[in-house]
This record gives sequence, C-alpha cells and structure tokens, in this order.
Amino acid sequence: MAAAWGLPLNLTTWIIAALATLGVILRPFSWPEAIWAVLGAGALVALGLLAPGTAWDGVLKGTDVYLFLVGMMLLSEIARKEGLFDWLASHAVRAARGSATRLFLLVYVVGTVVTVFLSNDACAVVLTPAVFAATKAAGVKQPLPYLLICAFIANAASFVLPISNPANLVVFAEHMPPLGRWLATFTLPSILAIVATYVALRLTQNRALTGETVATDVETPALGLGGKVAGAGIIATGAALIGASAAGIDLGLPTFVAGLATTLLVLLINRGGIVEVAKDVSWSVLPLVAGLFVLVEALEKTGVLTMLADLLKRTAQGDPATAAWAGGALVALGSNLVNNLPAGLLAGAAVQAAQVPEKVAGAILIGVDLGPNLSVTGSLATILWLTAIRREGETVSAWAFLKLGLLVMPPALALALAALILV
Repeated sequence: MAAAWGLPLNLTTWIIAALATLGVILRPFSWPEAIWAVLGAGALVALGLLAPGTAWDGVLKGTDVYLFLVGMMLLSEIARKEGLFDWLASHAVRAARGSATRLFLLVYVVGTVVTVFLSNDACAVVLTPAVFAATKAAGVKQPLPYLLICAFIANAASFVLPISNPANLVVFAEHMPPLGRWLATFTLPSILAIVATYVALRLTQNRALTGETVATDVETPALGLGGKVAGAGIIATGAALIGASAAGIDLGLPTFVAGLATTLLVLLINRGGIVEVAKDVSWSVLPLVAGLFVLVEALEKTGVLTMLADLLKRTAQGDPATAAWAGGALVALGSNLVNNLPAGLLAGAAVQAAQVPEKVAGAILIGVDLGPNLSVTGSLATILWLTAIRREGETVSAWAFLKLGLLVMPPALALALAALILV
C-alpha cells in the first residue's frame, strides 16, 4: 500500500512515526497521548510496514517498563487513598513556617531525594499528589510553581545513581560502570544540573511566589495503619531498587512485586477496596509505552540504528570530545522530538554497537536524562506528571511548558556536559 502512495517504505515508516509522535505531543481533539501512539503502531502494521510478529516483539521489549510503572502506580494510589500524602503535606507546610520560597525549596529537595532513590518516574507518580496536597493544605492560590518542580527535578536528578532513571540501564546495558566509577563520573554533572535547574525555576516562578501566603496553622491528620504500611512499602521499594541495581537485575519485577504486595496488604487490612484502587490507576500509560516501543522497532528496521552507530563510531574515533558534545546535545533534542524512551533505546543500542569511549556514552546518557526538560512529552516521567496534575484539575499546555523549558533545560545541559567532558 505504501508503494501506491509512491513513497519509499522507509520514508513512509518515518512519516508515520513522526505523525504519531506529533499526536502524542499536541493531543489533537484532546485525545489522550496513548491513542496517538497506538494509532501510529497500528498503522505501521496495517500498511504492511511492520510484521505483526515484529510489532509484538516490540511490545514485549517494554515488559520491564510496564512492570515498573504498574508497581509505582499501585504504590502511589494506595498511599494517596490511605492519606499518606496528606499527612506528609501537613508536615511539609509546617516546616515551611509560612514562607512560600521555603516551601518551594523544601519541595525541590524532597523531589531530588525521591528521584535519586526511587527514580524519575516515581517522582512524577508518587511526589506530585503529595505536593498538590501540600499546596492545598497551605492554602496556596497558585499550586503550579510547586507542581512544576516535580516535572523538572524528575529529569534533572535522574543520573545521580544508575537507578535514578531506567534509561540509564538501557544506555549502558551490560557495560554499566561500577557504582564508584559512576559516582566519580556523574556526581559533579548531577550537582550542576540540579542547582542550575533550581535557579532557573526559582527565577521564572518568582512572580508567582512573591506575595503568596502559606498557612502556618495546619492540622495534621491522623495516619492510620494502612498509611503507615504504604509508607513502609515505598521505602522498601527504594531499598529493593538499589539492591536490584547493584545486582544487575532489571528493576521492573522488584518494583511490581513491592507495589502489589504493599497494595494487597493494605487492602487486607481494610478488608476490601480493590475496585476503587484499580479504577483510579492511570492504565492508559501502558498502551502509550507499548506504542512507543513498536514505533522504535519499526525505526530500527529502517536501518536508523546502523546509521547512528556508524556515525557515532566515526565521530568518536576522530574527536571524542566533539562526539560527546554533539552526541549529548543531539540526543537531548531528539528526546523531545520522539520522547526519551524510544530515543534512549535507539541511543543505547547505538552506543553499544559503536563501542564508544565512556565519556561519549556518559554525554549521551545526560542528553537522554536531562534533555526532556525542554518539552512536556520529552520523557515518560513528564507525561506521568501531566496525567497526575490533570487529575487534580491543573494542566499545562505544550507551548507553555516549552517556553519554560527553553529557559530551564539548556543551561543545565551545558553545565552538566561541560563538567563531564572538561573536568
């Protein structure tokens, strides 16, 4: 059928992938992002550009991601229903002592810790409801500046540790550096990215924070047994992720088991409530991810991976520093054009095929992790964040996020790459 259009098969595949990605970004007709990703994947199969078996292989490649997301979403939902976020929010507001800027900094620090030890997706899923609860308890008129922190820190702090972003494991794969070498390589770039992102956010949100009143007399709700179990489950999940990363185990299954076990235990304590939990989980994220994996599978079949690997190898052999700068910047941009999940998969495969120096691989990883702070659909974490704030009645347009991202992301990316390449 593609031949009937008079277009080469590869070009047709690229056009469909581009249109599907554009649909995810712009959400025409206000349709959910997942619909556009699935429509793109379905079109590739229907037009004979991708065999059904190959498409299914692409879906299966996302199994670890699906397990990870389900585990985190279950944890978040059960914690929200048990009042854990409301309890934490009251303590955060008290610690702010009536200062909007202090509350802003406090949320940023907590977001950094959650991202580092639970991953960027967990920050988007788990922290966003807690921050919204905190702003509500504080009587804040404009919660969006605080909610934006959850989106930006989820990417800015996502290369402190290997577990801080599942994409880290994709880029390095079986060539993951030992933890000591990882810290030696990425600690300074991470610190600069985190600080630069905070400064940019603080400056851009200063007008909204100025004059904002934060309540000091906040009632602390009682935390029941179910809420305590949910909190313990989140902590246990963080420990499991660190252990799994150290042992070289995929993160999906441990996260799923921890999330499911915590949810079932709380439901057992409450003697029911599974339907209420299940209906409020954002299941649409799973077909979105599956559709993106199929699009990546189709792009790989067009030879994009081979071209990228050859180009990367030649550049790295000629001038590793230039390869690192260019690779990091281009991948950062590409992550916003196609989402950093497929970009990370392609970039990771190219890095492994080209066998580039570790600094080049590190620069590409920084691009995959930090680059998505430019656009609202740059990373899965940001899409999860967008879903979470919509649930609370807030929203951010793609254009509004892009305008902010243009101020926040480039300085952080430049500093992080400079620290990696020059220091």
